[in-house]
Amino acid sequence: MYNILVVDDDREIVKAIEIYLKREGYNVEKAYDGIEAINKLKENEIHLIILDIMMPNQDGLETLEKIRETKAIPVILLSAKSEDYDKISGLDLGADDYITKPFNPLELVARVNSNVRRYVSLGSLKGMDAKTGDKIYRSGELIVDDETKKVTVDGKEIKLTATEYNILKFLLKNKGKVYSISEIYENVWNEDSIAAENIIAVHIRHIREKIEINPKEPKYLKVIWGIGYKIENIK
Repeated sequence: MYNILVVDDDREIVKAIEIYLKREGYNVEKAYDGIEAINKLKENEIHLIILDIMMPNQDGLETLEKIRETKAIPVILLSAKSEDYDKISGLDLGADDYITKPFNPLELVARVNSNVRRYVSLGSLKGMDAKTGDKIYRSGELIVDDETKKVTVDGKEIKLTATEYNILKFLLKNKGKVYSISEIYENVWNEDSIAAENIIAVHIRHIREKIEINPKEPKYLKVIWGIGYKIENIK
């Protein structure tokens, strides 16, 4: 059973999310501010966090920054419609996804399922067998070994989040082919793309910063303006 930490100062929202997640078979831990959330992480093995942005004592962005100092587990931000800047800031700090209040609980559950599935597929859980067969994807000196879940560039190992890894693997498996933002989202998240531009753009920028010598003049991960993104097919 996977453990989901729900963090929001609105106890009614936390209770509602807990009901839907428990129906899906998840165990739910609860926290009502960022400080309490950090303590819960120290006490429990958590596989995904649902984190509200606007909270007292320590807000969601500050909490996310502290989480990312030691943890690579998926984080879904909860935000009000007026907090577009905070959504982008959260993605920059390492959030995997966000959902806007008021939200459809079934959509939130779908996002949780999708992020947990990607996290598990990366072999991040203790005791999880990460092997999926001898699959190595390569463009030049950019290599994704999908058996060990290791990414290397010029022989140097690159650390990616689960979401970054799955985006890169998808593009590298299909190197040379251009995919739109919607196509990337639908293939990696396995759900319909709705307002995915910011999510994909920030994850792409993070991947570039990690795999490219000069992210402003990328060798591997190219943008085709007005169309989408591709991994260059380098022999």
